[in-house]
Amino acid sequence: MNKKWIVLSTVIAVVLAFAVGVMVFKNRSGQELARSAQHHGEALVRAHSPIYGNPAAKVTIVEFFDPSCETCRAFYPIVKNIVDASFGQVRLVVRYAPLHQGSDTAVKILEAARLQGKYWEAVERALASQHLWAPHDNPRPELIWGMLEDLSLDMTKAKTDTDSAAISELLRQDVADMQQLKVDRTPGFFVNGSPLIEFGATQLKSLVQQELGKVGEAGRP
Repeated sequence: MNKKWIVLSTVIAVVLAFAVGVMVFKNRSGQELARSAQHHGEALVRAHSPIYGNPAAKVTIVEFFDPSCETCRAFYPIVKNIVDASFGQVRLVVRYAPLHQGSDTAVKILEAARLQGKYWEAVERALASQHLWAPHDNPRPELIWGMLEDLSLDMTKAKTDTDSAAISELLRQDVADMQQLKVDRTPGFFVNGSPLIEFGATQLKSLVQQELGKVGEAGRP
């Protein structure tokens, strides 16, 4: 075997070894998520969590969400559409995973808006303006307030509420649950307790359809 083929064979072997390593890592990570969700199911949904859709829906998407996360912004309309198209069979439960600098402040602003019944409007404005307030080299979450001026909020109350013990405790609990469930990136999805292991919009829709199918089968005589 000449030198050229030896080099080529070595490169192929390295690439294959890397691919196998990635597959093993993903499988191991997925197994850890599944075990964590199974053993700590109470950490998936809390009474304080924002809900979009039918509160009594049979299928629950839990999303660990970071307002500063570009992928969370991209997935927001996708997840919302899944819920809207389900005719009340799917709901979204939002949990916070403030992994970026400044995200904890952004979460507190969103929760202050929720106390005045303007949560989803505030979320949409924060995501639409994310490029302005959430650059990773210089996050300025306080700029979100300017995006909420047309929501008829009592701004004085809202800004006071961001420092409330209730919102601080809510955020603390979500971070604790995120760590308990071994969520280390955003968005992190669980559907009826099953983690989304292979990430992607198609994969999320498929997992939701799978859980809807189980609900349908359970309801048949």
